[in-house]
Amino acid sequence: MKIADIRKKSTQDLTRESTELRDEIAQMRRRLYSGEVTNVRAIRSKRKDLARVMTVLGEQLSKETI
Repeated sequence: MKIADIRKKSTQDLTRESTELRDEIAQMRRRLYSGEVTNVRAIRSKRKDLARVMTVLGEQLSKETI
Protein backbone atom coordinates (compact mmCIF):
# COMPACT_ATOMS: atom_id res chain seq x y z
CA MET A 1 0.00 0.00 0.00
CA LYS A 2 1.46 3.30 -1.05
CA ILE A 3 1.30 6.43 1.10
CA ALA A 4 -0.06 8.46 -1.82
CA ASP A 5 -3.05 6.13 -2.07
CA ILE A 6 -3.64 6.36 1.66
CA ARG A 7 -3.58 10.17 1.64
CA LYS A 8 -6.40 10.24 -0.94
CA LYS A 9 -8.79 8.44 1.39
CA SER A 10 -11.21 10.10 3.79
CA THR A 11 -11.03 9.88 7.56
CA GLN A 12 -13.90 7.39 7.67
CA ASP A 13 -12.25 5.14 5.11
CA LEU A 14 -8.98 5.22 7.02
CA THR A 15 -10.72 4.33 10.26
CA ARG A 16 -12.45 1.40 8.57
CA GLU A 17 -9.22 0.25 6.98
CA SER A 18 -7.30 0.41 10.25
CA THR A 19 -9.92 -1.82 11.87
CA GLU A 20 -9.68 -4.30 9.01
CA LEU A 21 -5.89 -4.35 9.18
CA ARG A 22 -5.97 -4.97 12.94
CA ASP A 23 -8.32 -7.91 12.42
CA GLU A 24 -6.14 -9.34 9.64
CA ILE A 25 -3.01 -9.05 11.80
CA ALA A 26 -4.72 -10.80 14.71
CA GLN A 27 -5.94 -13.57 12.42
CA MET A 28 -2.49 -14.00 10.88
CA ARG A 29 -0.90 -14.20 14.34
CA ARG A 30 -3.36 -16.90 15.39
CA ARG A 31 -2.52 -18.90 12.28
CA LEU A 32 1.20 -18.38 12.89
CA TYR A 33 1.00 -19.69 16.45
CA SER A 34 -1.09 -22.67 15.37
CA GLY A 35 1.49 -23.54 12.73
CA GLU A 36 -0.64 -23.00 9.64
CA VAL A 37 1.41 -20.06 8.35
CA THR A 38 5.18 -19.73 8.31
CA ASN A 39 5.43 -16.41 6.44
CA VAL A 40 6.31 -13.85 9.09
CA ARG A 41 7.00 -11.16 6.50
CA ALA A 42 3.32 -10.94 5.62
CA ILE A 43 2.53 -9.93 9.20
CA ARG A 44 5.35 -7.41 9.11
CA SER A 45 4.03 -5.81 5.92
CA LYS A 46 0.49 -5.60 7.37
CA ARG A 47 1.88 -3.92 10.49
CA LYS A 48 3.72 -1.38 8.34
CA ASP A 49 0.54 -0.71 6.36
CA LEU A 50 -1.32 -0.17 9.63
CA ALA A 51 1.36 2.27 10.79
CA ARG A 52 1.05 4.22 7.54
CA VAL A 53 -2.73 4.39 7.86
CA MET A 54 -2.55 5.49 11.49
CA THR A 55 0.02 8.19 10.65
CA VAL A 56 -2.11 9.69 7.88
CA LEU A 57 -5.22 9.40 10.04
CA GLY A 58 -3.50 11.32 12.82
CA GLU A 59 -2.40 14.00 10.37
CA GLN A 60 -5.92 14.38 9.00
CA LEU A 61 -7.48 14.53 12.45
CA SER A 62 -5.01 17.19 13.60
CA LYS A 63 -5.80 19.28 10.51
CA GLU A 64 -9.53 19.02 11.23
CA THR A 65 -9.16 20.31 14.77
CA ILE A 66 -7.06 23.32 13.76
